[in-house]
Amino acid sequence: MAIETALKPASPGHRRTRHQNRNSVRKASGRLWIKIAVTFLLVIEVYPLIWMFLTSLKSNSDYLNNSTWSLPTTWEWGNYTEAWTTGNIGLYVQNSLLAVVPTLALILLLGTAAGFALQIMVWKGRSLTLLVFLAGMMVPPQMILLPLFTVYFQAGLSGTLWPLILTYTGTGLPLTVFMMATYYRTVPRELFEAATLDGAGILRAFWTISMPMVRNALLTVGLVQFFFIWNDLLIALTFTNSQDLRTIQVGLLNFTGDFGATQYGPLFAAICINVFGTLVIYLFLNQKVMKGLTSGAVKG
Repeated sequence: MAIETALKPASPGHRRTRHQNRNSVRKASGRLWIKIAVTFLLVIEVYPLIWMFLTSLKSNSDYLNNSTWSLPTTWEWGNYTEAWTTGNIGLYVQNSLLAVVPTLALILLLGTAAGFALQIMVWKGRSLTLLVFLAGMMVPPQMILLPLFTVYFQAGLSGTLWPLILTYTGTGLPLTVFMMATYYRTVPRELFEAATLDGAGILRAFWTISMPMVRNALLTVGLVQFFFIWNDLLIALTFTNSQDLRTIQVGLLNFTGDFGATQYGPLFAAICINVFGTLVIYLFLNQKVMKGLTSGAVKG
């Protein structure tokens, strides 16, 4: 009797339970590996920020004589004060904002209007015009710096921030037009047809109908262009010919003194002010940026 019981095949319910247990183990194992991978990526991203912040609190002798990965022997909070006052980081941040804000306003206004005209309005030659904008993305900025410098000098714009604003606007428009044209493809044409039947003109359809529907896209494009412009060094270094016009990226070069001597504490403090300021902006707008990135991926 015992032998018959041992040889009796498992019931369907018992097999189903074992199958469910195996699936549970596989799912738990998969979630564990995902958590390990996410933790590893988080350490890779966060640890350099922590190291940069700790380095900004070191003295110059502490940075040069001790290990790079060691904690500060004395916490030099005065490095931030020195970076803001002696290093003129406050002035450089102001100059960056004076160059970035008007540039973003021009890029978003002109790029959105061009995207609207290329995708919503029907006119001859719009496909060729879009190709011209795409060709503008292939022009290296290094090729146009010398001719632009000559033009700005002859126009009397040297010694102001206008060369930065105009150059950033010109180099940022091709990508903005392409992205906004892509987003406008997802906007239903029936809305504009209905607005036209109700008597709305082009300007009203642009401002009251299209702009609210692409606001997440505007935020995404604006944030992408903001980081491009804010982190630029080459164009700002070329067209800022005085200390009072330097942007923050160019201003970081001031922490290298005579004979290559560098004040590492104030330098890393200035870098922290720059990095953590932009990081706060991105974290605050993160969700809207994700919505803007996905809104242009699916038509409908």
